[in-house]
Amino acid sequence: MALIKSISGIRGTIGGKPGENLSPVDIVKFSCAFARFLQKRNGTRPEGGPMRMVVGRDGRLSGPMVDDLVKGSLAGMGVDVIETGLSTTPTVEMAVRKHAAHGGIIITASHNPIQWNALKLLNEHGEFIDAAEGAEVIRLSEEMDFPFAAVEDIGHVSEDPDALSYHIRKIEELPLVDAGAVRKAKLKVVLDGINSTGSFAVPALLEKLGVEVQVIHDQPLGWFAHNPEPLPAHLADLSRIVVESRADMGISVDPDVDRLAFVCEDGSMFGEEYTLVAVADYVLAHVKGAAVSNLSSSRALRDVAEAHGCAYFPAAVGEVNVVAKMREVGAVIGGEGNGGVIYPPLHYGRDALVGIALFLSHFAHKRMASGTFSMTSFRAGFPAYSISKNRVELPTGTDVEKVLSMLKERYRNEKINEDDGVRIDFEASKEWVQIRKSNTEPIMRVYAESMDGKSADALGRRLVAEIDALMHS
Repeated sequence: MALIKSISGIRGTIGGKPGENLSPVDIVKFSCAFARFLQKRNGTRPEGGPMRMVVGRDGRLSGPMVDDLVKGSLAGMGVDVIETGLSTTPTVEMAVRKHAAHGGIIITASHNPIQWNALKLLNEHGEFIDAAEGAEVIRLSEEMDFPFAAVEDIGHVSEDPDALSYHIRKIEELPLVDAGAVRKAKLKVVLDGINSTGSFAVPALLEKLGVEVQVIHDQPLGWFAHNPEPLPAHLADLSRIVVESRADMGISVDPDVDRLAFVCEDGSMFGEEYTLVAVADYVLAHVKGAAVSNLSSSRALRDVAEAHGCAYFPAAVGEVNVVAKMREVGAVIGGEGNGGVIYPPLHYGRDALVGIALFLSHFAHKRMASGTFSMTSFRAGFPAYSISKNRVELPTGTDVEKVLSMLKERYRNEKINEDDGVRIDFEASKEWVQIRKSNTEPIMRVYAESMDGKSADALGRRLVAEIDALMHS
């Protein structure tokens, strides 16, 4: 099937041969290599005692097996492990800081289907390691020329049952999270927990905010109820139940709860791209500063930032790239158009929980001001763009750079940006399309945006057909 090593970690399908799939051998090698990487940076036994790392996982079927292998490997390297168990990616990120740990490993394949899993690697700040660090971990995993701990130095494993509660408390303490306003708005929400950790993490937050919540797909047992990527095609059940139950909105998160999408009261999509746009509108109304999103995200964020008299900056795709740009420009809000909200006053990581809290605070203020405010009216208040997200499967051996080079030549008379794949801006129609190889899957992503859905879909389909023809030419 697949094994992908990238700057963010190692990802693949479970089973099969070592080196070709995400096998137990690969899991052990990569966990040990990351521990060795941190030991080289901090010392085998840093000041203050043994090295500490936080480990947590999402709800997928392979999670317990991978979790056991990771913890055992780290202990074998002399690392003390703090186990959060079933958790969310942002909760593990927060726990690294809470425990002043030297790093962390999140066991999740995010939006990938059930047969996939991955190890995502965190530094001492609870943030993803950068490209150079990731390359060094890969090198160490391939060489495995380092010592393991003697018996008296084997690491210990302890549990942190308070990790989620701590995360939620820190969200509640944020000045812009207005729990009182949300409570007064008396909101009714339907949550799609996708049978992963969002099924209990999101209700725990909503309970603190005084929101009535109905949860579907509420068992974190690993059998995802549908394709786990929170896209419109996968949210039919949520849309139907929102309408049937007369809820104010629906909420969808991915298996590790770092992406967030909303459904309107009439069952229509609020738009995954507009999660960050809505949150940014709220934040920038209260705190002036820059906004950042990646080159695959809607231009609506730029429009909203400029409407608040604030600057907008693009970044290459990838959370680590967005975070680096946010730090560079001192951004007060940022993220990705896939529903990933990054709010620096809490931490530098995509976090659906803080995204929900800020979004609901904004919505509650709007409702209190008008009395009859709805999600459809909320969505209508933002710039009207439509984005079409497409993918092209990459056969083994595809020369991606050659395909991109041919596309650049074909569209040489348009505005070309090469910071991340190829982005083509069609100035005359105010449309754009970005073509880039995925960091996590053997696919090429083709995102197109226009002022209406039909035009965006047509542009996306056209580029997909052109790429397919170029790959087979």
